[in-house]
Order: sequence, then structure tokens, then C-alpha cells
Amino acid sequence: MTRTPACVLIVEDELPIRRFLRPAVEAAGWRLIEAETAQRALLEASQSGPDVIILDLGLPDFDGIEVVRRVREWSSVPIIILSARGQEQDKILALDAGADDYVQKPFNVGELIARIRVALRHAASQSQPSANPTIVAGDITIDLHRRVVTKGGQEVHLTPLEYKLLTTLTRHAGMVMTHRQLLREVWGPGHAEDSTYLRMFVRQLRLKLESNPTQPKHLQTEVGVGYRFVTE
Repeated sequence: MTRTPACVLIVEDELPIRRFLRPAVEAAGWRLIEAETAQRALLEASQSGPDVIILDLGLPDFDGIEVVRRVREWSSVPIIILSARGQEQDKILALDAGADDYVQKPFNVGELIARIRVALRHAASQSQPSANPTIVAGDITIDLHRRVVTKGGQEVHLTPLEYKLLTTLTRHAGMVMTHRQLLREVWGPGHAEDSTYLRMFVRQLRLKLESNPTQPKHLQTEVGVGYRFVTE
């Protein structure tokens, strides 16, 4: 059976960047759609059914964050922001609006292609529940069915909140989650601003799971923005 190639929608008003990305996207075996404006992006997103959207924020008609908000009203398609805006607040606004990841310009095309692969894998895993709900990250194994976490074959005791925080991050493995997203999902809406509380729990998880807690390999920090769980 021939597999239909994934469709990547690139929303970028600068032609040189689109030209730069075309060969990399096509070499990965994906189909490419391009849009220069926010309005065109919304039209393509609704009509072409892309599997992932690469979205610039500085578009000529209206801001890319508004594109994220509008797409999220009806679709869960992965959205990766590709923008020259590097302020932490810009990243937080985009991610809280519903974007899945953020890559800052100037960027490494290899890293962007890797982020697209992560987004596609994440979307596929969300739509097709695994028959074997086990997550492996180095010597860490998370058995979601038995609710057991091991490191190097030895069971690790986690409190209920530590386990909920860990599994929330692993459900979005490879994607950055903002402090506010994690606090809302793990502790509830009333704790959306308690970032000090979140840092304390992440530190505890690192002490229990990371081989070197001061240089975490799996529970990574996106400075000023949030955290990302990396399996590879």
C-alpha cells in the first residue's frame, strides 16, 4: 500500500525563506503548500488539510498569533512557529494561544525538519492510541498502564502530582509546554501563575530521574517559557 506523504503548510511572506525550505521539505518526502498571508493560511488550513503548519508571526495582513487562535477554534493540527521574534513573551503568547513549538530565526534547517518529524509523530500517537502504553527515554521507562516508573530497571517512587506532571509532559514529548499550560493541566486553573511551585516539582523529578540533574537530558528547560520532555 502506498503511503500518502504528509502535507506541510508553510506560512511565510518572505520568498527567500520559502525557497530555502522547499528542498529540505521535499527531500523529507513531504508535500509542500505555501501561503504568503494570514488569510491565505487560514484558507489553506481549512481546505488542504495540512498535517503540520510552519507559521511566521510577522505576516502582512494580521499577526500570526491570531492565525493560531483561529485555527485552534476547529483544528488540532500541529503548529510550529518560525519567527524572528525572540522575546520570551512572544513565545509564551504563541504557545498559550495553541502553538505546539517555537523555532527562532535565524534557524538551522536540520533542526526545523527534526521538529516537524516530532510534531507528526506526536499527532499520529494522539490519533492512534498505543496498544503498549510504555514510554522509554534512555534508561527511564514509564508504564502508563501499571502507573510504574523505572530508572535503570529500578522502580522510582513518585508522588501523585510528580507522576501527573511527568505524564503530562510525556504526552507532548518533544513539544514545549509553557508554565501556564502545565500548571493549568496538572494543578488546575487556580494555580496558573504558581511558576515557583512548578519549578520545585520539576527539580524533584530531575533528582529522581536524571543521571545528572544539573544537566538534564530528558526534562529540559525552555528558559523563561516552560519545559520539554525529550525521549531521544
